[in-house]
Amino acid sequence: LADPKFAQFSQEIGLASLGASDEDVQKLATCYFFTIEFGLCKQEGQLRAYGAGLLSSIGELRHALSDEACVKMFDPKITCHQECLITTFQEVYFVSESFEEAKEKMREFAKTIKRPFSVYYNPYTQSVDLLKDTRSIENVVQDLRSDLTTICDALGKMNTYLGI
Repeated sequence: LADPKFAQFSQEIGLASLGASDEDVQKLATCYFFTIEFGLCKQEGQLRAYGAGLLSSIGELRHALSDEACVKMFDPKITCHQECLITTFQEVYFVSESFEEAKEKMREFAKTIKRPFSVYYNPYTQSVDLLKDTRSIENVVQDLRSDLTTICDALGKMNTYLGI
């Protein structure tokens, strides 16, 4: 999880499980398994592994990238029903056009999960905040405004430096 985008993807799946039914948590866990652990994506038209389980097992990595492997397009609504195998190679692997596409498909899938509340990871306190009222949402918006001010300032300095 050294790559921030990969870590964020993992965290988003975890956050989506908070307040979800046991059935939905299982679906998220299965999608996690087939992305974070055994995910494939395309790069310059070729299959590439990004899942930690694949990257840590040369045998399974070779199998997943071989013509013998069953590879299907990643669709969380389908993937969530696939059996996760832990003692043998997977029967099927799921591929996305890109890692970003896998993240976006998981975000859309997570929106379909019924939960009684929404959550936000607060990087300043390193905790999960419940978004349960307008006050809690206002606090997040204030943090975002501050971050955007910093980003706009940096862009302004870059433009000045580059003469744009």
